[in-house]
Amino acid sequence: MTSSAVPHPTDEADLRRRVDGALRAFLTDRRAQLVAIDPELAPLSDAIDALVLGGGKRLRPAFAYWGYRAAGGVDSDAVVAAVSSLELVQASALIHDDLIDRSDTRRGEPAAHRRFSELHLKNAWHGESADFGASAAILLGDACLVWSDELLHAGGLDPVTLARCRPVFDAMRTEVTAGQYLDVLTQATGDTSMRRAGTVARYKSAKYTVERPLLLGAAIADAPVALRVAYSGFGVPLGEAFQMRDDILGVFGDPLVTGKPAGDDLREGKRTYLIAAALDRATPAEREALLDRLGSPDLDAAGVATLREIIVGTGALARTEERIAELTAAALDALRGAELDADGERMLLRLAEASTRRAT
Repeated sequence: MTSSAVPHPTDEADLRRRVDGALRAFLTDRRAQLVAIDPELAPLSDAIDALVLGGGKRLRPAFAYWGYRAAGGVDSDAVVAAVSSLELVQASALIHDDLIDRSDTRRGEPAAHRRFSELHLKNAWHGESADFGASAAILLGDACLVWSDELLHAGGLDPVTLARCRPVFDAMRTEVTAGQYLDVLTQATGDTSMRRAGTVARYKSAKYTVERPLLLGAAIADAPVALRVAYSGFGVPLGEAFQMRDDILGVFGDPLVTGKPAGDDLREGKRTYLIAAALDRATPAEREALLDRLGSPDLDAAGVATLREIIVGTGALARTEERIAELTAAALDALRGAELDADGERMLLRLAEASTRRAT
């Protein structure tokens, strides 16, 4: 078998199709609920369907599912439905994040606030189209967060299992909200320290991408404390490595692959580890140029190229790649010695590779 024939780890156990099916069935019911209130609510369902069903790596459900299987859990549709709820948490975070960052696109399509702004313009409604779009996006993100809770509970897990899941699920949603605020605060204060960049990455993305999904799977399987500790030791550094890869793609990624404009993170002024590393080693002139253009919404292709040159020239890109490798190694070390189901362990290792060496 050639390497190209090996399915992506999120497709093993037919997981992606099953997650998509659980989400589609749930969102079909929510659409019926909304349009029964008022047919004017149909665009909300259209927007959520486009985002949730139109793409996504499904890494979070995969980490939760294989965390469950590696802990000795037996496959079931109820488990797949429960872990699918993580995609609605992700949708909420993306909708709100795009609004905060004033991003125009998501996965190659208009971001939610842009979508509703365009709807306002098309219908020549009263007021400012941008305000309407922002309001709709806030409410849409809130709906996704509410529905994540509903899907977790409606998936078919028994009450005792759900009670074990609640602390993990609640902590995850609190952490991602706190991380999002810290990101906003960091951009407002201009904190360029690597410590702050690491904290933001850990709570805004890393923990809810890998660690908390793993712990959710462990909770469903009623895994012992020792395994949960190993999952945290694996998940936190791996999640940080995932976010650093995301940060690199946000500056150097191909828009045709990432679905985001080239250099969008630079226009948004994100204080990532990559940027902190560049500022740490920049000459005074490079530092001034970087800080002067970082966060400029009208940064053009030439400006993006200049900032990329500074990032590469200071060694920040290489330093970030080295840090990704260090974090990934630490994650793998934490998993060694844990008592895991062999197939589940193999899949967790494959997910680790896929999440840190990806192109999107």
